[in-house]
Parts: sequence; C-alpha cells; structure tokens
Amino acid sequence: MDQAGEFRRGRRRGDATQGLHEEELRIASAALLINAGSIDGKFDSNEKQKVKALLQRSFDLSPDELKRLFQEASAEERDAVDLYRFTKVLCRELDQDGRKRIVEMLWEVVMADGVVDEFESNLVWRVAELIGVSTRDRVILRKMVEARIAG
Repeated sequence: MDQAGEFRRGRRRGDATQGLHEEELRIASAALLINAGSIDGKFDSNEKQKVKALLQRSFDLSPDELKRLFQEASAEERDAVDLYRFTKVLCRELDQDGRKRIVEMLWEVVMADGVVDEFESNLVWRVAELIGVSTRDRVILRKMVEARIAG
C-alpha cells in the first residue's frame, strides 16, 4: 500500500500541491469520523479505536502520525461550525468510490458501540448528501457494514 493507503486509488491526480491536499484529506476524513463517534455525546473506547483503526488502515500511518492526526482533527472538529469545511475537501479530493468509502467508514464508526441513534444516522445522511453519495448507495453501505458486523 502506498502512503495514502486505500484512498490513493480514489484521488484525482496531477496536482502540484498534492502533499497539502493529502493532509487536508486526512484531517477532513478524521474530523468527520471523530464527529460520527462523538455526536451522540458518548465517544467511547470502541468508537475511538474504530476511528483510529480506520485512519491507520486508510492512510497507512505510523503510530506517531496517527496520534498527531487524531489530535489535530479533534481540534478541527471542535472548532467547526458545520460539515461543509470537511465535505468540500472530500468532494475535491475523492472520486465517487472514495466518497462511498467515507460513508462506509462513517457507518463503521457509528455502529462500533452497537447502537445507531438518530443523531448518528442523521450525520451519515447529511455527509452523504454533501459529498454526492446517493440515498441508495448510503443504504447499501449501511447494510454491508451491518452484515459484516453481524457475521
């Protein structure tokens, strides 16, 4: 796996400032996953571990890089007034498959504690809408994650 892990395939290429864009993608993805884990008011250890595992796998991060990204994205998420500052980065940097992967990851985080509440479900819906993932794909991705967890 190259430096960006599984998201490299979904990236648009040819940008001279790719390093900056890569960092923006990492922070935006991490901030949304942290938001998904904490939106119900309980960011438990299962959700934190799931977020960290997804980030490590997706971006092929060292432990130090993961720690720094998690801290930076947590601060960005706390300071954000809306989702747009993160979703605009995802729209710019990812193709449709990459965007679907973000929605899949969001479902993985919100299901990590065994309960999907209305705030979590609403967040996934809003992010999917903002990044252009259809309702059909969002529901399919939810069912895929549910089946993976159940099986």
